[in-house]
Amino acid sequence: QVQLMQSGGGSVQAGGSLRLSCEVSGTRVNINAMGWYRQVPGKLRDLVASMIYDGTTEYSYAAKGRWTISRDNDKNTLYLQMNNLRPEDTGRYYCKLRRFDNEYWGQGTQVTVSV
Repeated sequence: QVQLMQSGGGSVQAGGSLRLSCEVSGTRVNINAMGWYRQVPGKLRDLVASMIYDGTTEYSYAAKGRWTISRDNDKNTLYLQMNNLRPEDTGRYYCKLRRFDNEYWGQGTQVTVSV
């Protein structure tokens, strides 16, 4: 059974940094496509960063240059290092794993950035 357990997040002032973690069980992080999504109330989840099995990454326009998606194969964990945070980055962040035709989501973690 595939499960994703998130940690990290919290509240920070603008310009600060946070790291989100997504520990995977039931499969390996390095053989699947994974991503981080942000959701704000009343809106759909938007992709902010993704990584596929070969390590290729993609970022949203807002995330590019500020954030880094990475993984630790030994810990079977996906990360999102968020630097230079802005108030508009506030939202609930979810990690997602896509395996064949199935999608699995973490429980989400809140990120709040104040001015």
